[in-house]
Amino acid sequence: MKRKKYSKRVFTIIAMSALCIGVFGKVQHAMSYEVKPFDKKKVLESLKEEQRKVTQQEGTEAPFKNEYWDHKEEGIYVDVVSGEPLFSSTHKFDSGSGWPSFWDVIDKTYIQKKEDRKLFLIKRIEVRSSKADSHLGHLFDDGPKEKTGLRYCINSAALKFIPKKDMKEKGYGEYLSLFENPKAIQNKKKQGPKSPTT
Repeated sequence: MKRKKYSKRVFTIIAMSALCIGVFGKVQHAMSYEVKPFDKKKVLESLKEEQRKVTQQEGTEAPFKNEYWDHKEEGIYVDVVSGEPLFSSTHKFDSGSGWPSFWDVIDKTYIQKKEDRKLFLIKRIEVRSSKADSHLGHLFDDGPKEKTGLRYCINSAALKFIPKKDMKEKGYGEYLSLFENPKAIQNKKKQGPKSPTT
């Protein structure tokens, strides 16, 4: 009798585990994202000179005199060239540096980090987008300690802001969950293609 009860309990646990895997698998799949193909040359031709200088020549814009350093509207920031989802207003904070600062990224898939010694041979971590290979800024370890302890110091010229109200229409609807639960899709892996609308 005890063995039958034990078997039923084990079966229930296995069944519930399988159900959870299935549910979370669907959620993760729904949050998948694939950048729409883009003509980099044409896009660059349409950008402002400073945007090209920053993204293509590792330039740095002036602090406190850029578009998003003090921007507080809810939404996400994407690569100005490719539209790759990079940062969220839910991760933005005032670092006092004069540049947009974030303590985390939306999806690490679209971020690459490289060693940079261009500044008097001082070792820094450069942050670039994965698909467009745009220079975005640098990563430092002096961010909010109660969060990740990181500070992504990013040039406004490398970003395009998508307001929360426009995210679904522009193809970034799956990221709306960031504004309900900021940790919901951090460190996620893509499971299938989905492209933004232009």
